[in-house]
Amino acid sequence: MSHIIQKIAKNSLTKVNGGQTVQVDSLWADSDVVIHFIRRFGCVICRWIAKEMNTLQPIFDENNVKHVGIAPEILGLEEFQNLNIFSGDLYIDEKKKCYTDLEFSSYSLLGALGTVLEKDTRDIANKAKTEGISGNFKGDWYQLGGVLIVKKGGEVLKLFKQQKCSDYMINQDVLDILGIKEKAKVGSETQPECSDVCGLPPKQ
Repeated sequence: MSHIIQKIAKNSLTKVNGGQTVQVDSLWADSDVVIHFIRRFGCVICRWIAKEMNTLQPIFDENNVKHVGIAPEILGLEEFQNLNIFSGDLYIDEKKKCYTDLEFSSYSLLGALGTVLEKDTRDIANKAKTEGISGNFKGDWYQLGGVLIVKKGGEVLKLFKQQKCSDYMINQDVLDILGIKEKAKVGSETQPECSDVCGLPPKQ
């Protein structure tokens, strides 16, 4: 999968803390890295997924694994940070160059509407509320994301792409791919489904 690295290595990102411009290949220059491509900072399900993977941060720290988040826009960032659900560095890919180069999917309008109709909004909203996670409708409702795991120096271990906004990598799978022997804490028994709380805004 070296072609994946070649596609994105020289792309530019803006670091949220400090505003520095960095190249993507700097993320794996000195350590293994788990890169979480967030679809939208305001998405309730995206926030839940970020919180879930963030439970691995102590294990990442013990094994010198960098954990970073990349988002395609800054909308919703302040609320996301105030929730304290993600411990890694955050970056913005304002031109969505990485999202395009990695061929992450986007919903069509009909696809997004279909997602809204198929899911039980109240159950998801209640789950998010129980865990202290709120959301908003700011930003691109259609972009999907994923996870890229890269070894120090640039060997791609895994590229995971969302097919719908509730798709996410199981924490134990992340550790196994990295060759870490520790066991992840068991999270929620049921995977949350995406609905209009992370898709389209309600009709006015």
